[in-house]
Amino acid sequence: MSDYQIKRLFVRARLDEMPLGMRVAAYALLGIWALVVLFPLYWMAITSFKLPIDVSNGPAYIPFVDFKPHLDAWHYIFVDLGPDTLRPYVNSLIVASCSTLAAVFLGSMAAYALARIEYKPPVAAVALGVLLLAVVIAATGWGRIDLRVSVAVCIALFFLLLRPIVRRARRHLANDDILFWIVSQRILPPVVTVIPIYLMFKSVSLLDTHIALIITYATANVPIVVWLMFDFFTSVPKEIEESAQIDGATRFSILFGIVLPLVAPGLVATGLLVLILAWNEYLFALFLSTANAQTLPLLVAAQNATRGPQWWNMSVLILIMIAPVMVLTLTLQRFIVKGILVGAVKG
Repeated sequence: MSDYQIKRLFVRARLDEMPLGMRVAAYALLGIWALVVLFPLYWMAITSFKLPIDVSNGPAYIPFVDFKPHLDAWHYIFVDLGPDTLRPYVNSLIVASCSTLAAVFLGSMAAYALARIEYKPPVAAVALGVLLLAVVIAATGWGRIDLRVSVAVCIALFFLLLRPIVRRARRHLANDDILFWIVSQRILPPVVTVIPIYLMFKSVSLLDTHIALIITYATANVPIVVWLMFDFFTSVPKEIEESAQIDGATRFSILFGIVLPLVAPGLVATGLLVLILAWNEYLFALFLSTANAQTLPLLVAAQNATRGPQWWNMSVLILIMIAPVMVLTLTLQRFIVKGILVGAVKG
């Protein structure tokens, strides 16, 4: 092939068409990257069909060539363990789905409020709330006072002192300050908060329950929803909402009837991200659950027994663990791509 013919492979024949040479190079790079991404899944899949001796003998890549596939690990997970596999799976479905719905619902309303309503809370009122929260912790932890009593008393004190504080307040916070504070809650390492959360749920007898995990997961993921959905809401023109307000629509009807349908792709993408985070959460589940509310990540970690990691059993559990998320991602791929584009390009 002459130099002229080689150069022709990289010259556009039409403005809207990629040259053949560039197209081949692009598909080659995409194929290599797809191989890099998919190889760990392939490795887990073939490991799940190996016997312990096959794993110990070293790498084997091709079934029926390098090793003979067996269903021992699948039989152990689905038959020998049986209910011990089904219960964590159901727990993960309940906790992840409910916490995702709660986080997306609460976070979306908070993000919409910060995007459309101007808040000016007095700094003194915020300081009073933090002080009373510290009083609740001290009264419950050291004073041995019932949590419900201390919370009720502090709420009453807050509202009694709030009015004179608001009248005399000089310094106020802005929406940007509130948004930064909400996002900063996610910056805080979860390991710092897990012990206080454990003690709190222990005091109200909610350890090893679905409700404890749902509340914790939702609380941990609300900042992510607020952070992402705030940009989606600000990309919606205010004129649309002002026209609806003129016609007599309320804030809630505007949010749920007009704005959310417009940012539905972003909402789906955010919800899927939160679902993945909740589905894979390990630290909170480790501290807040034992047997009844145990989730799949704990069951996977339990396969690292005294005899060492049971890689074949782990592979089966990981495959059935990631299957729902992969199916959901492929199903909602169209909305995810739209959501990313809406968040990247503001109108």
